[in-house]
Amino acid sequence: IMAHNKVFIWCVCDLQEPSSKRVKPLSRVTSLASLIPPVKAAPLKRIGQTLQRSISFRSDCRPEIIAPRPWSRQIAPAITKRRDSKLWSETFDVGLGHMLSSKEIKRQEAIFELSQGEQDLIEDLKLAKKAYHDPMLKLSIMTEHELNQIFGTLDSLIPLHEDLLSRLREARKPDGSTDHMGHILVDWLPCLEIYNSYCSNQVAAKALLDHKKQDHRVHDFLQRCLESPFSRKLDLWNFLDIPRSRLVKYPLLLREILKHTPNEHPDRQHLHHAINMIQSIMADINTQTGESECRYYKERLLYLESGQRDLLIDSSRILSCHGELKNNRGVKLHVFLFQDVLVVTRAVTQNEQLCYQLYRQPIPVRDLQWEDLQDGEIRLGGSIRGAFSNNERTKNFFRVVFRSGGQLQTHCFQASDAFNKQQWLNCIRQAKEAVGSAESDPRFPSVQTACQDRARPCSDIMMDTTDASADLSTECPPMHLTDITVTPVKV
Repeated sequence: IMAHNKVFIWCVCDLQEPSSKRVKPLSRVTSLASLIPPVKAAPLKRIGQTLQRSISFRSDCRPEIIAPRPWSRQIAPAITKRRDSKLWSETFDVGLGHMLSSKEIKRQEAIFELSQGEQDLIEDLKLAKKAYHDPMLKLSIMTEHELNQIFGTLDSLIPLHEDLLSRLREARKPDGSTDHMGHILVDWLPCLEIYNSYCSNQVAAKALLDHKKQDHRVHDFLQRCLESPFSRKLDLWNFLDIPRSRLVKYPLLLREILKHTPNEHPDRQHLHHAINMIQSIMADINTQTGESECRYYKERLLYLESGQRDLLIDSSRILSCHGELKNNRGVKLHVFLFQDVLVVTRAVTQNEQLCYQLYRQPIPVRDLQWEDLQDGEIRLGGSIRGAFSNNERTKNFFRVVFRSGGQLQTHCFQASDAFNKQQWLNCIRQAKEAVGSAESDPRFPSVQTACQDRARPCSDIMMDTTDASADLSTECPPMHLTDITVTPVKV
């Protein structure tokens, strides 16, 4: 899985446990996994071999730096409690190593890493409930309903992983070595389907948590926890995203065990089967998570007029990527690339909830044309000064154009950096290729084909955001941007 920083794709740094290190973010929706991820998150996450969400161009996987509030009490920094890594050869009788081959020692280390990872996960899940959920409920910092939305089915994951840990320990001999464990995995892995509901809830959970942080009681509580030794400098969302991070590591852990398992060992067949099982389970979770994320954002689209509604949006099940971009006038826009349509919006607040108001008519991917603009080529604010300048303001632009009959709609978008820009262009290119492949296959009629005869309401004049000079502040309510980042989703 690729993960970078800023552009918004359930994200991640996905192959690593939560870290206190700052990482450039970028997410993408294909199908799961951090709640939750070009989107609001500066980074873009791709659908790959792990659970990711729609490509969101902003970061989810790095711990959030919470700015001090005027009402927050200053607390002396505490000594961070760090978790020590453990090796099998350091935990059990070293003398045994003299009777084992180098390959077998590596196999035992890999099996022990799997077991130790389960123990660490269980401890973190229990900590999230004991240090965050229960105190906030008892102190009425959040309602039980809000906490249930944020924590989802986390409680159900604890006994699931306790079961695997117990089985692995039972298979361990008194000297600490393990002969056979492949059959345990084959029997246990189907239980991971319970992750479907947990991962699918992450987008909504992350959004609600970010919203609740605006409450000074919630902010103060989370800040105190972050500064406490038990947190290891991880915030609440890091803990809530740990299960997804663990899920995407299973294929790597199993392959490592298989790599050091002798060809004649009975576990090899079981391990091959287990790897196929976990990949299938993750693909299913990724698909359902991606669909859940897509529904979440579709439900938060606001239409200024009924003519902006589009069947291509309603029928979309995949959010390829989304994130914050600027036009040539410096207006911040939130752009969504669904499987068949590009939707340009402005982030607004309605009933204390972040929503996305359509800024222009939706653009069918089939009819969309794009162009990579060289630095300094774009004109800023309708003038020509940008054409002869290497100013930072004229960098990382690309253009999308939609022509239908005599109508023309043009957008010049500026990404946060060159990488973010390239990710957007890649997503658009891949979306067009996917639409073209679907239309050429008679077994899968495109929704666009069904809509081609439907009149698409557009303005009678050319809409060109490149030279637009109208004051759009009268069209849309003031924007209240939040730092929501969801991650693209893919397993």
